[in-house]
Amino acid sequence: MLKDYPIRQLVRPLLEWYPDHARVLPWREQPEPYRVWVSEIMLQQTRVEAVKPYFERFMQALPDVAALADCPEERLLKLWEGLGYYNRARNMQAAARTVMQDYEGVLPADYEALLKLKGIGHYTAGAIASIAYGIPVPAVDGNVLRILMRVSEDDSDIGKQSVKSEAERLLWPVIPKDQAAMFTQATMELGATVCVPNGEPKCRECPWQPYCLAFRHGTYDRLPYKNKTKPRKIEEKTVLVIRDGEKVLLHRRPRQGLLAGMYEFPNLEGHLTREEVTRYVEGMELLPLKIEPLEEARHIFSHIEWQMTGYMIRVAQLDDLTEHKTGYVFAEAEVSEEKYAIPSAFARYTKYMNIRLGISKDKK
Repeated sequence: MLKDYPIRQLVRPLLEWYPDHARVLPWREQPEPYRVWVSEIMLQQTRVEAVKPYFERFMQALPDVAALADCPEERLLKLWEGLGYYNRARNMQAAARTVMQDYEGVLPADYEALLKLKGIGHYTAGAIASIAYGIPVPAVDGNVLRILMRVSEDDSDIGKQSVKSEAERLLWPVIPKDQAAMFTQATMELGATVCVPNGEPKCRECPWQPYCLAFRHGTYDRLPYKNKTKPRKIEEKTVLVIRDGEKVLLHRRPRQGLLAGMYEFPNLEGHLTREEVTRYVEGMELLPLKIEPLEEARHIFSHIEWQMTGYMIRVAQLDDLTEHKTGYVFAEAEVSEEKYAIPSAFARYTKYMNIRLGISKDKK
């Protein structure tokens, strides 16, 4: 069990291993508080390689807390487009405004103060405090929790907050006061590159191998343990790409709830037939000229899975409706690519308006 395991013996081997095995990452080259913060928020639910280009673009557009605090929401969401979990960006901006108001634009060098900022939990606060400020506090994410449960052969349910809290409590006294930043990054690196979550861990390359109970007893494939979550709710949708020449019809989602405030293609519940779609479009007082079925697509959120089918609908003329009155906007493709943040859930269908989402559009 982790609580009975002598964690202190792991510190020196880890710190000796890290300098020769650390990846070169853009946020590590300049571990300033703002850069560490942005990178850690982006890395939640997103792979490192996917984050790199987004991070570089974000830093160019919003290089400091003041720029983030002042950024119009639509531009912020456009910069975040493709990363998903958009509330991360909204919470970060709310926190930036608090930092401008209460801390003169500089993230506080205080673990407890960081915890009070919107969207910053124990892990992120620990990462900023230790990496940017050298404060010896723990930062326990999934990678760190996994290596601790394996090395101690602890089969407690890592889905429980109490298990994570216990890991934080046990790490606190062993973090070297003069090497807190290195220790935090080394634990992250070991979990990300050696004691990996998927596939067989690279035990022969691990500095903890002589001390690892899961390796000794061959139980690494069963650890860490996490109780199975409830199955995702399945929602069927029909996506409508309604075009008139170069314009496409977009709809803005409500300000609250899933994908709040984002722009989407109009979509209906269920998988509808061509006739049902025709009646719906006519009910919008639009004249459909041609309707073509599009391919199916699937998108997975945390607890919901969208199973989508689609139609391309060419209409005679889009009425001059306004977003203010109806929630709809008729946008030219070029304008859409630069202005309107469209969730990656609809990525399969954006090709029918000749745009790309997120960072991919910069590679045209």
